Amino acid sequence: MASLQDQLLNAGMVDKKKAKKIEKEKRKQAKQLPKGQKLASEAREQAQQALNEKALRDKETNRALQELAQVKAISAQIKQLIEANRLDRSKGDIAFQFVDGKKIKKMHISVLFQNQLGKGQIAIVKLGEHYELVPTAVAEKIKQRDESLVVMLTENNSASTDQVDEDDPYADFKIPDDLMW
Repeated sequence: MASLQDQLLNAGMVDKKKAKKIEKEKRKQAKQLPKGQKLASEAREQAQQALNEKALRDKETNRALQELAQVKAISAQIKQLIEANRLDRSKGDIAFQFVDGKKIKKMHISVLFQNQLGKGQIAIVKLGEHYELVPTAVAEKIKQRDESLVVMLTENNSASTDQVDEDDPYADFKIPDDLMW
């Protein structure tokens, strides 16, 4: 089988002068290389570079897919925590108002839940477009995964509320327990 150079000469694509010049340049490059190294073709270098670029793109794609899967897994965990631990507020007769971002929202709860919210025993969390009541321990777990879903979590500071400042001008006026805003 004839070489590519011979085939190009026979087809009339390259003349003899140009073929000799190319052959001379190849020999010159081969002599400049140290012994034991072969002349690397540009096609191999380009193919290796393309493989490296593809590997980098694949790594980046895999990383993005893993991050997406992790976000989905955390979202599913939060949903499962809320659905498994939400408190039944179907018998709520008091309109309880709370702040979510810049909006004031309202939910109907019982007197027991109102007291527990005030004491920090339960919390309000967001599930989609709805709000649910969950125990404080569950709200803490949700907060570790996604802080934006915990709407109202009152910290239990009973020791600090019992102490009154000496300079407080309103110390004589007690706040009623049933005060609603």
